[in-house]
Amino acid sequence: MIACRNLAHVVCTIVMVLLLPAAAAAQGLEHVKANYTKYEYLIPMRDGKRLFTSVYVPKDDSQTYPILLKRTPYSARPYGADQYPENLGPSPLFAREGYIFVYQDVRGRWMSEGDFVHMRPHLSKKTKKTEIDESTDTWDTVEWLIKRVRGHNGRVGIAGISYPGFYTAAGIIDSHPAIKAASPQAPVNDWFIGDDWHHNGAFFLAHMFNWMSRNGRKRPAPTKKFPRATFDYGTPDGYEFYRRIKTLSEIDKKYLKGDVPFWLETVRHGTYDEFWKSRNIRPHLKNVNAAVMTVGGWFDAENLFGALETYKSIEARNPKTVNTLVMGPWRHGGWARGEGSFFGDIPFNAKTSEFYREKIEFPFFQRHLKGKGEAEHPEAWVFEMGTNQWRKYDRWPPKTARSKSLYFHAGQRLAFEPPGKNADRGDYDQYLSDPDKPVPYMNGILAGMKAEYMIADQRFASRRPDVLVYQTGELEEDVTLVGPIEVDLTVSTSGTDSDWVVKLIDVYPDDYPDPAKNPREVRMGGYQQLVRGDVIRGKFRKSMEKPEPFEPNKPSRVRFTMPDTYHCFRSGHRIMVQVQSSWFPLVDRNPQKFCDIFRAVESDYQAATQRVYRSPKAVSRLKVMVLP
Repeated sequence: MIACRNLAHVVCTIVMVLLLPAAAAAQGLEHVKANYTKYEYLIPMRDGKRLFTSVYVPKDDSQTYPILLKRTPYSARPYGADQYPENLGPSPLFAREGYIFVYQDVRGRWMSEGDFVHMRPHLSKKTKKTEIDESTDTWDTVEWLIKRVRGHNGRVGIAGISYPGFYTAAGIIDSHPAIKAASPQAPVNDWFIGDDWHHNGAFFLAHMFNWMSRNGRKRPAPTKKFPRATFDYGTPDGYEFYRRIKTLSEIDKKYLKGDVPFWLETVRHGTYDEFWKSRNIRPHLKNVNAAVMTVGGWFDAENLFGALETYKSIEARNPKTVNTLVMGPWRHGGWARGEGSFFGDIPFNAKTSEFYREKIEFPFFQRHLKGKGEAEHPEAWVFEMGTNQWRKYDRWPPKTARSKSLYFHAGQRLAFEPPGKNADRGDYDQYLSDPDKPVPYMNGILAGMKAEYMIADQRFASRRPDVLVYQTGELEEDVTLVGPIEVDLTVSTSGTDSDWVVKLIDVYPDDYPDPAKNPREVRMGGYQQLVRGDVIRGKFRKSMEKPEPFEPNKPSRVRFTMPDTYHCFRSGHRIMVQVQSSWFPLVDRNPQKFCDIFRAVESDYQAATQRVYRSPKAVSRLKVMVLP
């Protein structure tokens, strides 16, 4: 809760009421209606299609206001000039300060005309004046608003979370000169390499099916009522639901029935072909002239990759642009709601979301859209896990970080030193991976993709025979890892394809105290907290465009990059790495036979013996960046 001592009593009272989840609803609505007038428009685009747009203008006309735009596929509702939302803006701070708030249904969604295209490809060259993409729709919208809406100060900001984060990033390519600030938050970035539906070619089954079955249905015409479909799994046990599905081709026949076009497109494009490449926005993030603040969560199960890669791409292609990265200990969109004092079983000893909204987000827009505030943001605001504190850096990753490697050794040992010449106990560890009994991605009975898997206890997995475990001894001093994690394995399989899942884990001491607030009564002694985990579909180990089979039982090198982290392994803790070949049903089952998995038949699925090598000549390791 915002501290009352720094505000006038009456303002503090308003803040407290607005933040109360139940009692605030009507009072929030009345505040919006009392202070804003709503207008609805169909704004024409250069190709003649019109996009539905709601505009909320402050009634106080004694001053001018910046425009804050959100473009969304999730509806600009409520519809109707007399219908008002309970809240405006990214947080209550904005509505009280005074902004012109604009919400727009993107092309082909809800009340907007035109055809909707998922992650509409950006057109680098437009040969006709009527050719469109998301950058042109944004430009045309801003141009219309600047000319038609009264009471603005000539400055426009754009912000949005998740899919609206993508529209924010796309909207600042070749930026309209009126756009002065933009905040892509958890933006979708590349749906084959690391966001949402695939990670390094591995298909994120539970997430895509759950999302598409509810949000992927066709919209035949502009409508105010497009109910979100619900799917009845028929069981609370998602693991069992998906295990009963023997092949991916069954899903459309049994459940989606041709009504989800993007699912059918995904099935048709099983490699990183032009369909997916054209939806990779990273190469197009050029001529960004607005100040940018990209926001993400260390435990965002959907678009962690997108946040980090959007920041890095803008930084690389726009050296003169104000470009800030904010990464906190949040799930998808967690910074926009609640206190942010814990996630899953892990407390952070700080109200991180409130801090972000008050000290980072609001001042960013105030500075660039209203010219208020003198303090500039650092290049990176990042929350250090383990010690639970915000840090500021002038670059990300920090320039003081040094590259080191965590090597796999015999006897389940993990160390910063490579295997010696006299390493004994053989040169590999092995396990049997059975597609009929895949390793669960999380303990418990659950359906869909549970966001908490990104930080969850891994003890259940470490006890399985089909999971390899390597760990250090108790750390004598803190070890702080920052930035991306490079996985470099030497492996073999008795099959011709295999998934390789790698998890970096913080093992707590046996005497670690239980948190004061512990509703699940979790015992934290020996807790194995997932810090970062990711997967590669082995056939893509050399190329995402041209998959290759493994030669059975022949060692092969598998390398991929896990998204950045910022985690301090405290003294007395241990660093653990787990390796496995299934992560179900988060990732679909690999038949472990080289084939088009979307068209695999039941007989293609077979058990395979997997080996991970750890000799001086065939090392397996994680390359990490360590702060001194």
